[in-house]
Amino acid sequence: MGSVTSELPSRRTPLADAAETGLKIVVVGGFGVGKTTLVRSVSEIRPLNTEEVMTQAGVGVDETQGVAAKTTTTVAFDFGRISLNEQMVLYLFGAPGQERFWFLWDRLFSGTLGAVVLVDTRRMDDSWYAIDRLEHHKTPFVVAVNRFDDDPSRYSLDEIRQALALPQHVPLIDCDARVRTSGKDVLITLVNHLYELAMTRETTP
Repeated sequence: MGSVTSELPSRRTPLADAAETGLKIVVVGGFGVGKTTLVRSVSEIRPLNTEEVMTQAGVGVDETQGVAAKTTTTVAFDFGRISLNEQMVLYLFGAPGQERFWFLWDRLFSGTLGAVVLVDTRRMDDSWYAIDRLEHHKTPFVVAVNRFDDDPSRYSLDEIRQALALPQHVPLIDCDARVRTSGKDVLITLVNHLYELAMTRETTP
């Protein structure tokens, strides 16, 4: 399979055509999972973000179990950009994680070629809605497990796949949202997944 880290495949595919103007990618997941951190760590431009300080108004509304130290929250979306090579540019949109902002997700998914579902094993149940909405929209996605230093559990990827009922064809990888190279690996995994799907559609009668 062609690698997105060097040159785009010479064969024309919907993915290659779209890459000429940039690929829209959405990063989704539960509250406090690290979406803003991922966008910030990989973006080659100063990322646009809509983080606001959390106040008492969110008490009893935003579920903060497992992320009690978090003091800010995204209220619209994060935006960043990264060039994987000279031809392929990804435009990244980080979706807000709180349930009260989930109504924005469907609009963010418009025109999206693929998505990253970021998972925190301390709050695995928060991933269900993201996976459900992406499947509803028929948007291809990969799942990245954001490993935190203070995570007492060390579930294997196989255990996480089983817990999330992920089909085998959906890529599942570990990452550290704080590290640029790790975040970039997640995006490369997604683009390679999109390329494989595009090639499969091209060869299917």
